[in-house]
Amino acid sequence: MDRRSFIKSAGALSVAAATGALWPFSNALAAETAQPKKGGHLVVGVDNASSTDRLDPAFWFETYMYFVGSQLFNTLVEIDENAGLTPSLAESWSSADNSQTWILKIRQGVQFHDGRTLSAKDVVYSLDHHRGEKSTSPVKGYLQPVSTITASGEHEVTIKLTSPDVEFIWLLSDVHFVITAENENFDKGLGTGAFILEKFQPGVSALTKRNPNHWNSQRGHVDSVETLAMNDSTARVAALVSGSAQIINRVNPRIVGRIEHMPNIKLVRAKDSMIYTFPGLSNLAPFDNIDGRLALKYAIDRQQIIDTVLGGYGSVANDNPIFPSNRYFAKDLPQRPFDPEKASFHWKKSGFSGPLTLSVADAGFPGAVDAGQLYQQSAAKAGIDLKVDRVPDDAFWNDVWQKKVFVSSNWASRPTADAMLSLVFTSQSSWNESAWHVPAFDEMVKAARGEADEARRRQIYHDIQLMLVDQGSEVIPLYADALDGASVKIKGFTSVPGMPLSGNRAAEKVWIES
Repeated sequence: MDRRSFIKSAGALSVAAATGALWPFSNALAAETAQPKKGGHLVVGVDNASSTDRLDPAFWFETYMYFVGSQLFNTLVEIDENAGLTPSLAESWSSADNSQTWILKIRQGVQFHDGRTLSAKDVVYSLDHHRGEKSTSPVKGYLQPVSTITASGEHEVTIKLTSPDVEFIWLLSDVHFVITAENENFDKGLGTGAFILEKFQPGVSALTKRNPNHWNSQRGHVDSVETLAMNDSTARVAALVSGSAQIINRVNPRIVGRIEHMPNIKLVRAKDSMIYTFPGLSNLAPFDNIDGRLALKYAIDRQQIIDTVLGGYGSVANDNPIFPSNRYFAKDLPQRPFDPEKASFHWKKSGFSGPLTLSVADAGFPGAVDAGQLYQQSAAKAGIDLKVDRVPDDAFWNDVWQKKVFVSSNWASRPTADAMLSLVFTSQSSWNESAWHVPAFDEMVKAARGEADEARRRQIYHDIQLMLVDQGSEVIPLYADALDGASVKIKGFTSVPGMPLSGNRAAEKVWIES
């Protein structure tokens, strides 16, 4: 699977972020306490749809399919509105051997859409679906430490790992780890979800109807859901304003000022959903020495990029890939300011005369070209000759990323700190975008993963973040927010930390008030 596809799956993996903040001008959606009303037809406009979309979660690389798939299927666990892990098809979980073996109790009395009863064998089959030798699933890597998955009882699953992982269960909240019936074809859309598939046209629309036998009485309030493919941001906003769609995702922050006071619209903000990054290859100049890296970290005006490119809907990052309210986020690390004098000092000390080319495309992250130009201007104040090369979007991930010395990139928040670090920064990762190969760092990541003592694990993660902030070869200027819009008639639309569309489950959480 290529990086471009994986990037588009990233939003589904974001969990351990700050408690979701609502728009200052939004209704207090998360605090709604009215009794849900049943009935009505919900229309949702979502981007990143494709004519090649499939109902098989091993091929979900787009926002559109996360939302459609989450109507049909359930995962074993979910992330709630307080960034906590909550049961879904797994009622409970435990480990008795220092987190190397995990035992999950599977909820009883759950039915698939065709009437079959959920059992442990269904769970084993569904998880193993991502583990096959030929699997290209984006979450295959998360299951690489798994040695066996077995049905140890009618409603009990035992997962054995090759080494301890105290946060392994969090990974199972990922949207791809949905459950279908044993030996069933995922492309049939047969799940235990709040809605049953009626019609699916890849790249066009999906129609579902309420599941009358859904196991969770707190979900699935509307009679039917129509999910429309709306890849154009302007078209999505126009649909919301006109009333032809009641919910949309990814509102462009630059147009918020035009719609924020419209009486029929409310906007929801999931803070710190992405990091926007500028990775530099640490094995090439000027990133092959600490002074070159520090110079470029001091030479960027982070707040200016947030204000200009994101319209203020983001927060300053400190070259740290761990999100601010991940429970292991190192809050005590001093924020690195824009400092042209320090940037100039380290640049001269690095011995690199330049120029340095920054290769950017909006495929790297939305607004990357504008951000690169702002970076160029701030770096010039430090005497750093930074050239900005705008490259084509369609060639970016294959021809530029991990090949050019300095580029734009982005990542969504991950279920655990380990998931982010292992994916992007450890030596063995094929997506180590800054060529950061430091054996001591690898050992710390491995030690944190299996450390049972909470205080010691927290200290290890602190030291890891300190190393990346001070020595790492990625300039990480900001955390970007996810922005959704809804009609004021939509109730129960909560904000899930780090995830759009209420954790991709807005369809089953909301109801329509006439």
